[in-house]
Amino acid sequence: MASEVYHQFLRRDLVRKKGINLEQASSKNVTAVPKRTISMPVSIAYFALSIVINSMGNVLTLVTSSHIHPQFLGSAYWTAAENNLGIAVLGNNSMTLFWAFMVLGMLTAALNAILMHKWEWKRIFGNFMFMLPFSIFIQWFSDIFNRIMPDAHSLPMVVLYVLINFLGVTLIGVAISIYQRVNLVLHPADDLFQILRFRYFKGNATLSMRASYIPPTIMALLALPRMGLANFGLGTIFALLFQGGITGLADRIIFPKLKHQALDV
Repeated sequence: MASEVYHQFLRRDLVRKKGINLEQASSKNVTAVPKRTISMPVSIAYFALSIVINSMGNVLTLVTSSHIHPQFLGSAYWTAAENNLGIAVLGNNSMTLFWAFMVLGMLTAALNAILMHKWEWKRIFGNFMFMLPFSIFIQWFSDIFNRIMPDAHSLPMVVLYVLINFLGVTLIGVAISIYQRVNLVLHPADDLFQILRFRYFKGNATLSMRASYIPPTIMALLALPRMGLANFGLGTIFALLFQGGITGLADRIIFPKLKHQALDV
């Protein structure tokens, strides 16, 4: 999938920069960039499913991390960094996660515009609209899982929570794969990943994911004096090493007929 989409990007680049027509581009074995090949209702259905999966995965990493004492598990990388910086600036209250995701997300959207070399209100509005249902589901799943998941005091419970944490990271990677292919609206962090993946890293999901961790690393460093390494741990390392690869694998095995729609990178 990464190679296929990279060739799609190359073909569009040939058409735009060299003025050759589509038949000439085809002769160079470069696959066409597709326009939107699925209907809007189908796109919305895929998007709705992916945002539920993504929010559930994020919450599973947070809840399993907070229910093991002493904490060593950690949450997904972006989630840990945003949560830590939010608490460092706003304090620990019921709205901290919401505002941390919203404000830092929109700052990431501004970074995306810089990387794209253009300011698109439609794209930024889409990033903003992603945050609304995402934040709602984050709170909803957090309330549910914090009620039904007790603290882990025994070794079997700790092992179970480690596995659930890794499952959460896997769900995040799968969700990213789905709504990046749908390409309807994206979380700014995922939009950053897609821009890096197809504009700068030739479709390589793993390298792009690692580069996209630079902004949350800066956030974590800013929060370090107050928060230390809270919410970073084994699960964070797992996400750093494998989430990009999981996304690339999901491109091939989760809804394999769903192709990247209307790429604009």
